[in-house]
Amino acid sequence: MIEKLESRNIIRAVIVLVLLCGVRTSFAQIDESAVAAIKTVVIDAGHGGKDPGCHGASAHEKHVCLSMALMLGDLIKEKYPQIDVVYTRKTDVFVELDERAKIANRHNADLFICIHANAASPQAYGTETYVLGLHRTESQQRVAERENSIIHLEEDGGAKYKDFDLSPDAIIARQIQLSVFLDQSISFASKLQSEFKRIGRHDRGVKQAGFLVLYKTTMPSVLIETGFLTNPKEEKFLSSPETQKLMAESMFTAFRKYKNELEGIDEEVVGPKVPVINENTPPENSVAVENQNEVVFRVQVETSESKIPLTSSRFKGYTIFEYEQGGLYKYTIGQYPNAFSEANKMKNTLRENGFQHAFVVAFLNGERINLQKAIKLAEK
Repeated sequence: MIEKLESRNIIRAVIVLVLLCGVRTSFAQIDESAVAAIKTVVIDAGHGGKDPGCHGASAHEKHVCLSMALMLGDLIKEKYPQIDVVYTRKTDVFVELDERAKIANRHNADLFICIHANAASPQAYGTETYVLGLHRTESQQRVAERENSIIHLEEDGGAKYKDFDLSPDAIIARQIQLSVFLDQSISFASKLQSEFKRIGRHDRGVKQAGFLVLYKTTMPSVLIETGFLTNPKEEKFLSSPETQKLMAESMFTAFRKYKNELEGIDEEVVGPKVPVINENTPPENSVAVENQNEVVFRVQVETSESKIPLTSSRFKGYTIFEYEQGGLYKYTIGQYPNAFSEANKMKNTLRENGFQHAFVVAFLNGERINLQKAIKLAEK
């Protein structure tokens, strides 16, 4: 009898173990599936085909954007083969704005990454990343209007958008409707800007504007303005395969950090290696190189009798330029060749960000000069 009971107990124990193993396997599968916050990414290379986008002396937006988009996609597929990477275009073809958003929505994408290049004055430089929202400045409005204007190249001349509402009220309503996605979009956009800054690019910040392609997507979405093709130095930077790769690697690093954050993964993520640069010398690829006899405006935020580490938390992560004058150490942010108005805008932004006593200063051939004189020289 005892032997029979022991035999039954052994059988029961084996059955229980098998069931537990099955349950554990099931739980493991569920947990693995649950943490996979990103299964599909749609990468949108701006413009294409009959729509070249903006251009510099030789480079066109449609080409540089496609190159970086394909590089980014390859990096994601290499690291995360389980993620489905979808492109709105992989060649030089024209894709309507409406269709770009539809591609993302049809694939139930978890993230939409739109890659563009910017256009403005020859002095403008740096990267900025947009999420859907109301523009706060005329320059933000102009960027959105330029990118939205390609609807006139579509077969119906943009007729399908005739009754499309991009009024402030409509955008606010859409933001509320997609509030969770907007928070995630801002999180990813912030990580992108941080990575661009880490490789020496000038950080123009995370911004909002009424982009049609962002309005129509139903997932976290960002539009990256990688630089200004209208600036000769930026054009050279964005046209080079080496620096295109550096930009794509920075986007990928931001993507990894964003993915890990969503999935609660504690992993140290290191971005692409960049040349070691003296912190007092602005990196070349940020277009922070002063030309001889060129007036350069900066925004001064700090003065001290002793040196302050350029990585000090008091500078809030900004790239700092240090100079000495009158036995004092002085610290500035930004570099605006012949562009006082841009420096003044930066001053206002910095004051809003806690640098209450920020003010514009000017340099000529590395020496600080009178501001009014500098403005007159710049105008010439």
